[in-house]
Amino acid sequence: MEFKTIRLKRKFKKTILALGSHAKNTVCLIKRDIVYLSQGHLDLSNPLGLSRFDRIVKYFLKERPKVIAYDLHPEYQSTKYAVSLAPRYRIFATQHHHAHIASCMAENGMPNQQVIGVAFDGTGLGTNNEIWGAEFLICDYKCFQRVAHLKEIPLLGAEAAIRQPWRVAALYLYSAYKDRFLNLDISFVKKINKVKWRVLKNMYLSNFNSPLASSMGRLFDGVSALVLGKLETNFEAELPVELEKLAGEFKPGHLGIKQPHLSYSFKIRHNKGAYIIDAVPIFKDIVNELKARAPKEEIAYRFHFTVSEMINRMCLVLRKKYRLKKVVLSGGVFQNALLLRLSRDLLFKNGFKVYSHIQLSAGDSGISLGEAFIANYSMDQRFFTTTT
Repeated sequence: MEFKTIRLKRKFKKTILALGSHAKNTVCLIKRDIVYLSQGHLDLSNPLGLSRFDRIVKYFLKERPKVIAYDLHPEYQSTKYAVSLAPRYRIFATQHHHAHIASCMAENGMPNQQVIGVAFDGTGLGTNNEIWGAEFLICDYKCFQRVAHLKEIPLLGAEAAIRQPWRVAALYLYSAYKDRFLNLDISFVKKINKVKWRVLKNMYLSNFNSPLASSMGRLFDGVSALVLGKLETNFEAELPVELEKLAGEFKPGHLGIKQPHLSYSFKIRHNKGAYIIDAVPIFKDIVNELKARAPKEEIAYRFHFTVSEMINRMCLVLRKKYRLKKVVLSGGVFQNALLLRLSRDLLFKNGFKVYSHIQLSAGDSGISLGEAFIANYSMDQRFFTTTT
Protein backbone atom coordinates (compact mmCIF):
# COMPACT_ATOMS: atom_id res chain seq x y z
CA MET A 1 0.00 0.00 0.00
CA GLU A 2 1.11 3.56 -0.71
CA PHE A 3 1.10 6.19 2.02
CA LYS A 4 1.96 9.84 2.36
CA THR A 5 4.53 10.29 5.13
CA ILE A 6 5.18 13.34 7.26
CA ARG A 7 7.97 13.57 9.83
CA LEU A 8 6.97 15.29 13.05
CA LYS A 9 9.12 17.51 15.26
CA ARG A 10 7.83 15.54 18.24
CA LYS A 11 7.68 11.85 18.98
CA PHE A 12 4.61 9.91 20.04
CA LYS A 13 5.31 7.38 22.79
CA LYS A 14 2.31 5.29 21.75
CA THR A 15 1.02 4.40 18.30
CA ILE A 16 -2.30 6.07 17.41
CA LEU A 17 -4.69 5.30 14.56
CA ALA A 18 -7.32 7.78 13.32
CA LEU A 19 -10.12 6.74 10.98
CA GLY A 20 -11.03 10.10 9.46
CA SER A 21 -14.29 11.40 8.05
CA HIS A 22 -17.04 9.82 5.95
CA ALA A 23 -16.42 11.58 2.65
CA LYS A 24 -12.93 12.22 1.23
CA ASN A 25 -11.74 9.78 3.84
CA THR A 26 -8.11 9.15 4.71
CA VAL A 27 -6.77 6.98 7.53
CA CYS A 28 -3.84 8.16 9.62
CA LEU A 29 -1.35 6.18 11.69
CA ILE A 30 1.23 7.94 13.85
CA LYS A 31 4.12 5.82 15.05
CA ARG A 32 6.87 7.59 16.97
CA ASP A 33 7.63 10.69 14.85
CA ILE A 34 6.24 9.49 11.50
CA VAL A 35 2.73 10.15 10.15
CA TYR A 36 1.44 7.59 7.64
CA LEU A 37 -1.54 8.95 5.74
CA SER A 38 -3.46 6.74 3.33
CA GLN A 39 -3.64 7.86 -0.29
CA GLY A 40 -6.91 8.56 -2.07
CA HIS A 41 -9.98 10.31 -0.81
CA LEU A 42 -12.51 7.56 -0.19
CA ASP A 43 -16.29 7.95 -0.11
CA LEU A 44 -17.45 5.51 2.55
CA SER A 45 -21.00 5.58 1.17
CA ASN A 46 -19.59 3.67 -1.78
CA PRO A 47 -19.14 -0.10 -1.25
CA LEU A 48 -15.81 -0.04 -3.10
CA GLY A 49 -14.61 2.88 -0.98
CA LEU A 50 -15.69 1.14 2.21
CA SER A 51 -13.96 -2.07 1.15
CA ARG A 52 -10.69 -0.24 0.53
CA PHE A 53 -11.07 1.57 3.85
CA ASP A 54 -11.45 -1.80 5.56
CA ARG A 55 -8.24 -3.09 3.96
CA ILE A 56 -6.30 0.03 4.97
CA VAL A 57 -7.49 -0.10 8.58
CA LYS A 58 -6.69 -3.79 8.90
CA TYR A 59 -3.22 -3.14 7.52
CA PHE A 60 -2.63 -0.39 10.10
CA LEU A 61 -4.05 -2.51 12.92
CA LYS A 62 -1.03 -4.78 12.50
CA GLU A 63 0.92 -1.97 14.20
CA ARG A 64 -1.18 -2.51 17.34
CA PRO A 65 -2.31 1.06 18.01
CA LYS A 66 -3.05 1.96 21.62
CA VAL A 67 -5.84 4.38 20.70
CA ILE A 68 -8.22 4.63 17.72
CA ALA A 69 -9.64 8.10 17.08
CA TYR A 70 -12.80 8.81 15.09
CA ASP A 71 -15.43 11.47 14.35
CA LEU A 72 -18.27 11.74 16.86
CA HIS A 73 -20.91 11.67 14.07
CA PRO A 74 -22.73 8.35 14.74
CA GLU A 75 -23.75 7.81 11.10
CA TYR A 76 -20.27 8.02 9.58
CA GLN A 77 -19.10 4.61 8.42
CA SER A 78 -15.68 5.37 9.91
CA THR A 79 -17.39 5.96 13.28
CA LYS A 80 -19.36 2.72 13.09
CA TYR A 81 -16.16 0.88 12.22
CA ALA A 82 -14.36 2.39 15.24
CA VAL A 83 -17.21 1.42 17.56
CA SER A 84 -17.04 -2.15 16.25
CA LEU A 85 -13.41 -2.26 17.38
CA ALA A 86 -14.20 -1.02 20.91
CA PRO A 87 -14.09 -4.42 22.63
CA ARG A 88 -10.49 -4.90 21.54
CA TYR A 89 -9.16 -1.33 21.31
CA ARG A 90 -9.37 1.92 23.21
CA ILE A 91 -11.38 4.36 21.09
CA PHE A 92 -11.81 8.12 21.33
CA ALA A 93 -14.36 10.39 19.62
CA THR A 94 -13.31 13.82 18.31
CA GLN A 95 -15.37 16.79 17.19
CA HIS A 96 -15.13 17.43 13.46
CA HIS A 97 -14.14 21.10 13.46
CA HIS A 98 -11.74 20.74 16.35
CA ALA A 99 -10.03 18.04 14.27
CA HIS A 100 -9.82 20.42 11.29
CA ILE A 101 -7.95 22.99 13.37
CA ALA A 102 -5.75 20.37 15.04
CA SER A 103 -4.76 18.96 11.63
CA CYS A 104 -3.58 22.38 10.45
CA MET A 105 -1.72 22.99 13.72
CA ALA A 106 -0.03 19.60 13.45
CA GLU A 107 0.94 20.09 9.81
CA ASN A 108 2.53 23.43 10.70
CA GLY A 109 4.49 21.85 13.56
CA MET A 110 2.77 23.93 16.21
CA PRO A 111 3.18 22.92 19.87
CA ASN A 112 0.19 22.47 22.14
CA GLN A 113 -1.02 26.05 22.61
CA GLN A 114 -4.24 27.99 22.43
CA VAL A 115 -5.15 29.53 19.08
CA ILE A 116 -8.12 31.12 17.39
CA GLY A 117 -9.36 28.37 15.09
CA VAL A 118 -11.57 29.27 12.13
CA ALA A 119 -13.20 26.10 10.77
CA PHE A 120 -15.44 26.67 7.73
CA ASP A 121 -17.01 23.77 5.86
CA GLY A 122 -20.33 22.29 4.81
CA THR A 123 -21.24 19.82 7.52
CA GLY A 124 -19.91 18.48 10.79
CA LEU A 125 -21.73 17.29 13.89
CA GLY A 126 -21.46 19.64 16.84
CA THR A 127 -21.42 18.73 20.50
CA ASN A 128 -25.03 19.95 20.73
CA ASN A 129 -26.08 17.42 18.04
CA GLU A 130 -26.67 20.22 15.53
CA ILE A 131 -24.91 20.73 12.20
CA TRP A 132 -21.89 23.01 12.49
CA GLY A 133 -19.84 24.49 9.69
CA ALA A 134 -18.93 28.14 10.36
CA GLU A 135 -17.06 27.94 13.65
CA PHE A 136 -14.67 30.11 15.63
CA LEU A 137 -12.94 28.06 18.30
CA ILE A 138 -10.53 28.82 21.10
CA CYS A 139 -8.61 25.59 21.18
CA ASP A 140 -5.43 23.62 21.60
CA TYR A 141 -4.87 19.96 20.81
CA LYS A 142 -6.61 18.76 23.93
CA CYS A 143 -9.82 20.79 24.11
CA PHE A 144 -11.84 23.53 22.45
CA GLN A 145 -14.49 26.14 23.18
CA ARG A 146 -16.96 27.26 20.54
CA VAL A 147 -16.93 31.04 20.94
CA ALA A 148 -18.58 32.29 17.72
CA HIS A 149 -20.47 30.94 14.75
CA LEU A 150 -22.77 31.81 11.89
CA LYS A 151 -26.43 32.10 12.91
CA GLU A 152 -28.15 28.77 12.27
CA ILE A 153 -30.66 28.38 9.48
CA PRO A 154 -33.01 25.41 8.94
CA LEU A 155 -32.11 23.22 5.98
CA LEU A 156 -35.48 22.73 4.31
CA GLY A 157 -35.72 19.07 3.43
CA ALA A 158 -32.40 18.30 5.13
CA GLU A 159 -29.91 17.00 2.52
CA ALA A 160 -32.20 18.11 -0.30
CA ALA A 161 -31.15 21.68 0.56
CA ILE A 162 -27.58 20.75 -0.43
CA ARG A 163 -28.65 19.40 -3.82
CA GLN A 164 -31.04 22.32 -4.37
CA PRO A 165 -29.31 25.41 -2.96
CA TRP A 166 -32.17 27.64 -4.08
CA ARG A 167 -33.88 26.46 -0.89
CA VAL A 168 -31.14 28.08 1.18
CA ALA A 169 -31.24 31.31 -0.82
CA ALA A 170 -35.05 31.46 -0.66
CA LEU A 171 -35.04 30.99 3.11
CA TYR A 172 -32.52 33.81 3.59
CA LEU A 173 -34.66 36.04 1.35
CA TYR A 174 -37.78 35.08 3.29
CA SER A 175 -35.95 35.99 6.52
CA ALA A 176 -35.13 39.38 5.02
CA TYR A 177 -38.39 40.26 3.23
CA LYS A 178 -41.00 37.68 4.31
CA ASP A 179 -43.42 36.93 1.45
CA ARG A 180 -42.49 40.17 -0.30
CA PHE A 181 -39.32 38.50 -1.63
CA LEU A 182 -41.46 36.77 -4.26
CA ASN A 183 -42.06 40.19 -5.84
CA LEU A 184 -38.36 41.05 -6.21
CA ASP A 185 -37.42 41.89 -9.79
CA ILE A 186 -34.38 39.63 -10.01
CA SER A 187 -33.62 36.57 -12.14
CA PHE A 188 -33.34 34.13 -9.23
CA VAL A 189 -36.83 34.84 -7.87
CA LYS A 190 -38.41 34.59 -11.31
CA LYS A 191 -37.07 31.04 -11.64
CA ILE A 192 -38.49 29.78 -8.34
CA ASN A 193 -41.43 27.40 -8.51
CA LYS A 194 -43.92 29.22 -6.27
CA VAL A 195 -45.88 26.04 -5.48
CA LYS A 196 -42.73 24.30 -4.28
CA TRP A 197 -41.83 27.33 -2.20
CA ARG A 198 -45.22 27.27 -0.45
CA VAL A 199 -44.56 23.64 0.52
CA LEU A 200 -41.12 24.54 1.84
CA LYS A 201 -42.47 27.55 3.70
CA ASN A 202 -44.98 25.34 5.49
CA MET A 203 -42.17 22.92 6.26
CA TYR A 204 -40.21 25.81 7.78
CA LEU A 205 -43.14 27.15 9.81
CA SER A 206 -43.95 23.69 11.17
CA ASN A 207 -40.27 22.87 11.81
CA PHE A 208 -40.64 19.65 9.81
CA ASN A 209 -37.54 17.92 8.37
CA SER A 210 -35.53 21.12 8.70
CA PRO A 211 -32.39 20.57 10.83
CA LEU A 212 -30.55 23.67 11.96
CA ALA A 213 -27.13 24.34 10.47
CA SER A 214 -24.48 26.99 11.07
CA SER A 215 -22.73 26.18 7.80
CA MET A 216 -20.47 28.44 5.75
CA GLY A 217 -20.76 25.94 2.91
CA ARG A 218 -24.52 26.47 2.84
CA LEU A 219 -24.07 30.26 2.95
CA PHE A 220 -21.84 30.02 -0.12
CA ASP A 221 -24.44 27.77 -1.76
CA GLY A 222 -27.23 30.25 -1.09
CA VAL A 223 -25.34 33.32 -2.29
CA SER A 224 -24.11 31.44 -5.38
CA ALA A 225 -27.66 30.40 -6.29
CA LEU A 226 -28.88 33.98 -5.84
CA VAL A 227 -26.11 35.64 -7.86
CA LEU A 228 -25.83 33.04 -10.61
CA GLY A 229 -29.58 32.50 -10.86
CA LYS A 230 -29.18 28.72 -10.63
CA LEU A 231 -31.44 26.50 -8.56
CA GLU A 232 -29.77 23.08 -8.44
CA THR A 233 -26.30 21.58 -8.36
CA ASN A 234 -24.83 18.45 -9.93
CA PHE A 235 -21.99 17.94 -7.46
CA GLU A 236 -20.67 19.30 -4.19
CA ALA A 237 -19.57 22.97 -4.25
CA GLU A 238 -20.39 23.30 -7.96
CA LEU A 239 -21.97 26.74 -7.63
CA PRO A 240 -19.46 28.16 -5.09
CA VAL A 241 -16.62 27.12 -7.41
CA GLU A 242 -18.35 28.94 -10.26
CA LEU A 243 -18.83 31.99 -8.00
CA GLU A 244 -15.13 31.98 -7.08
CA LYS A 245 -14.15 31.89 -10.76
CA LEU A 246 -16.51 34.78 -11.44
CA ALA A 247 -15.04 36.78 -8.56
CA GLY A 248 -11.54 36.15 -9.92
CA GLU A 249 -12.47 38.04 -13.08
CA PHE A 250 -13.13 41.23 -11.12
CA LYS A 251 -10.48 43.89 -10.60
CA PRO A 252 -11.28 45.67 -7.28
CA GLY A 253 -9.14 48.68 -8.21
CA HIS A 254 -11.61 49.52 -10.98
CA LEU A 255 -14.50 49.85 -8.56
CA GLY A 256 -13.56 53.18 -7.06
CA ILE A 257 -14.56 52.02 -3.58
CA LYS A 258 -11.99 52.00 -0.79
CA GLN A 259 -11.25 48.53 0.55
CA PRO A 260 -12.95 48.91 3.98
CA HIS A 261 -16.21 49.63 2.15
CA LEU A 262 -16.06 46.61 -0.15
CA SER A 263 -17.77 44.47 2.47
CA TYR A 264 -21.50 43.91 2.46
CA SER A 265 -23.36 44.27 5.74
CA PHE A 266 -23.56 41.63 8.46
CA LYS A 267 -24.32 41.75 12.17
CA ILE A 268 -22.48 40.34 15.17
CA ARG A 269 -24.31 39.96 18.46
CA HIS A 270 -23.42 38.30 21.74
CA ASN A 271 -25.77 35.69 23.13
CA LYS A 272 -25.34 33.15 25.94
CA GLY A 273 -21.57 33.31 25.98
CA ALA A 274 -21.02 33.15 22.21
CA TYR A 275 -20.91 35.62 19.31
CA ILE A 276 -23.52 35.05 16.59
CA ILE A 277 -22.96 36.30 13.03
CA ASP A 278 -26.14 37.16 11.12
CA ALA A 279 -25.76 36.91 7.33
CA VAL A 280 -29.27 38.10 6.39
CA PRO A 281 -28.07 41.69 5.70
CA ILE A 282 -25.66 40.27 3.09
CA PHE A 283 -28.64 39.03 1.07
CA LYS A 284 -30.35 42.43 1.29
CA ASP A 285 -27.23 44.16 -0.03
CA ILE A 286 -26.81 41.65 -2.85
CA VAL A 287 -30.46 42.02 -3.86
CA ASN A 288 -29.97 45.78 -4.09
CA GLU A 289 -26.90 45.21 -6.28
CA LEU A 290 -28.77 42.80 -8.54
CA LYS A 291 -31.68 45.23 -8.90
CA ALA A 292 -29.19 47.98 -9.81
CA ARG A 293 -27.69 45.66 -12.48
CA ALA A 294 -24.25 45.70 -10.89
CA PRO A 295 -21.76 43.36 -12.63
CA LYS A 296 -22.01 39.86 -11.22
CA GLU A 297 -18.20 39.66 -11.10
CA GLU A 298 -18.25 42.61 -8.70
CA ILE A 299 -20.98 41.07 -6.52
CA ALA A 300 -19.11 37.76 -6.37
CA TYR A 301 -15.85 39.47 -5.37
CA ARG A 302 -17.52 41.63 -2.74
CA PHE A 303 -19.16 38.58 -1.18
CA HIS A 304 -15.77 36.85 -0.88
CA PHE A 305 -14.36 40.01 0.66
CA THR A 306 -17.33 40.13 3.05
CA VAL A 307 -16.62 36.64 4.38
CA SER A 308 -12.93 37.50 4.83
CA GLU A 309 -13.94 40.69 6.67
CA MET A 310 -16.29 38.57 8.82
CA ILE A 311 -13.27 36.46 9.81
CA ASN A 312 -11.13 39.54 10.39
CA ARG A 313 -13.65 41.37 12.58
CA MET A 314 -14.46 38.29 14.62
CA CYS A 315 -10.79 37.55 15.21
CA LEU A 316 -10.23 41.15 16.35
CA VAL A 317 -12.99 40.71 18.92
CA LEU A 318 -11.56 37.38 20.09
CA ARG A 319 -7.99 38.71 20.28
CA LYS A 320 -9.12 41.47 22.60
CA LYS A 321 -11.07 39.04 24.80
CA TYR A 322 -8.65 36.08 24.88
CA ARG A 323 -5.32 37.81 24.14
CA LEU A 324 -4.48 35.45 21.27
CA LYS A 325 -2.73 36.45 18.04
CA LYS A 326 -2.39 33.11 16.24
CA VAL A 327 -5.19 32.23 13.81
CA VAL A 328 -5.53 28.79 12.22
CA LEU A 329 -7.70 28.46 9.07
CA SER A 330 -9.06 25.04 8.07
CA GLY A 331 -12.12 23.33 6.62
CA GLY A 332 -13.23 22.67 3.07
CA VAL A 333 -14.38 26.24 2.41
CA PHE A 334 -10.72 27.33 2.61
CA GLN A 335 -10.02 25.33 -0.55
CA ASN A 336 -11.38 28.54 -2.09
CA ALA A 337 -8.07 30.22 -2.99
CA LEU A 338 -9.55 33.72 -3.25
CA LEU A 339 -11.20 33.54 0.17
CA LEU A 340 -8.01 32.18 1.73
CA ARG A 341 -5.88 34.95 0.19
CA LEU A 342 -8.26 37.75 1.18
CA SER A 343 -8.60 36.37 4.72
CA ARG A 344 -4.85 35.99 5.20
CA ASP A 345 -4.23 39.51 3.85
CA LEU A 346 -6.70 41.15 6.22
CA LEU A 347 -5.47 39.19 9.24
CA PHE A 348 -1.80 39.91 8.46
CA LYS A 349 -2.55 43.63 8.16
CA ASN A 350 -4.03 43.53 11.66
CA GLY A 351 -1.01 41.86 13.21
CA PHE A 352 -2.19 38.25 13.37
CA LYS A 353 0.06 35.29 12.71
CA VAL A 354 -1.89 33.10 10.32
CA TYR A 355 -1.57 29.37 9.67
CA SER A 356 -3.15 27.41 6.82
CA HIS A 357 -2.51 24.05 5.20
CA ILE A 358 0.71 23.39 3.30
CA GLN A 359 0.82 19.75 2.20
CA LEU A 360 -2.62 18.54 3.26
CA SER A 361 -6.00 19.64 1.99
CA ALA A 362 -8.08 22.00 4.10
CA GLY A 363 -10.99 19.63 3.48
CA ASP A 364 -11.93 16.36 5.15
CA SER A 365 -9.05 14.39 3.64
CA GLY A 366 -6.72 16.04 6.16
CA ILE A 367 -8.92 15.58 9.19
CA SER A 368 -7.55 12.21 10.37
CA LEU A 369 -4.24 13.82 11.32
CA GLY A 370 -6.10 16.20 13.62
CA GLU A 371 -8.07 13.34 15.15
CA ALA A 372 -4.82 11.54 16.00
CA PHE A 373 -3.33 14.60 17.71
CA ILE A 374 -6.50 15.28 19.71
CA ALA A 375 -6.66 11.68 20.90
CA ASN A 376 -2.99 11.76 21.81
CA TYR A 377 -3.31 14.77 24.07
CA SER A 378 -6.76 14.00 25.43
CA MET A 379 -6.40 10.35 26.31
CA ASP A 380 -3.10 10.44 28.17
CA GLN A 381 -0.47 13.18 28.33
CA ARG A 382 2.19 10.51 28.83
CA PHE A 383 1.70 9.42 25.22
CA PHE A 384 3.71 12.38 24.05
CA THR A 385 7.32 13.48 24.41
CA THR A 386 9.39 16.16 22.75
CA THR A 387 12.45 15.19 20.75
CA THR A 388 15.51 17.34 20.23
